[in-house]
Amino acid sequence: MSTKLTSFIIPFVLLLTSCLAQPVKIVVNVITPPSTPQDAQLYIVGNNATIGDWDPGKVEMKRVNDSLWTHELTYPKGFFLELKITRGSWNNQAIYTQGEISPNIQATLDNDTTMTLRPAIWSDESSEPGGSITGTVKYHRKLKGEGLEYERDVIVWLPPSYETDTTKRYPVLYMHDGQNIVDPKTSFIGYDWHVDEVAESLIKFNKMKEINVVGINNSPDRSPEYSQTKKGEAYQKFIVQILKPMIDNEYRTLTDRANTGVMGSSMGGLASFLLVWNYPEVFSMAGCLSPAFPEETIAEAEQFNGPEKNIRLYIDNGGVGLEKELQIGCDLMLPVLRKKGFVDGKNLEWFLDKKAEHNERAWAARLWRPLMFMFGK
Repeated sequence: MSTKLTSFIIPFVLLLTSCLAQPVKIVVNVITPPSTPQDAQLYIVGNNATIGDWDPGKVEMKRVNDSLWTHELTYPKGFFLELKITRGSWNNQAIYTQGEISPNIQATLDNDTTMTLRPAIWSDESSEPGGSITGTVKYHRKLKGEGLEYERDVIVWLPPSYETDTTKRYPVLYMHDGQNIVDPKTSFIGYDWHVDEVAESLIKFNKMKEINVVGINNSPDRSPEYSQTKKGEAYQKFIVQILKPMIDNEYRTLTDRANTGVMGSSMGGLASFLLVWNYPEVFSMAGCLSPAFPEETIAEAEQFNGPEKNIRLYIDNGGVGLEKELQIGCDLMLPVLRKKGFVDGKNLEWFLDKKAEHNERAWAARLWRPLMFMFGK
């Protein structure tokens, strides 16, 4: 190649690269529906770090007036943007067509753009104060376990593709207090965890694997069954020896430990820890929200000298009311786990929300965190 031709091509390439890299500005405006709470804070969330990397409560929008919010972003020309609008969590995201979880707002940014979004409602709005059931659920009534005084119902939530992709098998998440996880009519405070809505949203974002969720209703013996007592041991055996084989037989599941997790809150958080700790050959991961760690469980973990536990643990807590009391157990348990080889960001995740109370609303708001930790892509 001649020097003359080279001297022409190089400036041309540099000019082309410069043109392609020219920044494009996008202004996102949101006109909120009349039902929006007066004290609401809106957040923009999407597929890059400048809008939270799908953290629904990280990047605040600016309020212009009672119904208009705005946020300005800058990206390279040609950037493919995906975003959603929330009021801080996945269970109160913007909905544009009533009755369905809206897909991501998408745009390829070729020019400066103003995008105006007009949500119809928020996903936590419903004729029922705590929402409604999203997706397909199945019920199994009056299941019995040896050593357990009470029968219990079990609810199974199926992922979006379950009934259409009949060859696919799915991981399974077992959850305690099953009456509280998807149905506001049976939930303790008339407001459920929104497991169905949050999981479906994360699945549609392609941020989480599709999973089956098995909710185990509690009984009048909730406290001893969720502890390391004889009834607690019987409850654990019921799940491992009766419930899991039944679920694996009746549903298309991935049966191995790598695809089996457990989750719960408060005493259910303790029960989840005990299950994954005592049965690591069955469960590989646990979500322990607001766990009620007693001294004996902390001491048992500290004194454990067996083979290294090949498990992953998500633990969190709030900071209001009862959560303050439970923080003591978390403060004692976390250093014990770290001494036993658990590493933050690897097989241990700890999250503290100082403003969170001890109830289903708070657990619903941060549910996406353990779901992403256990089943995120």
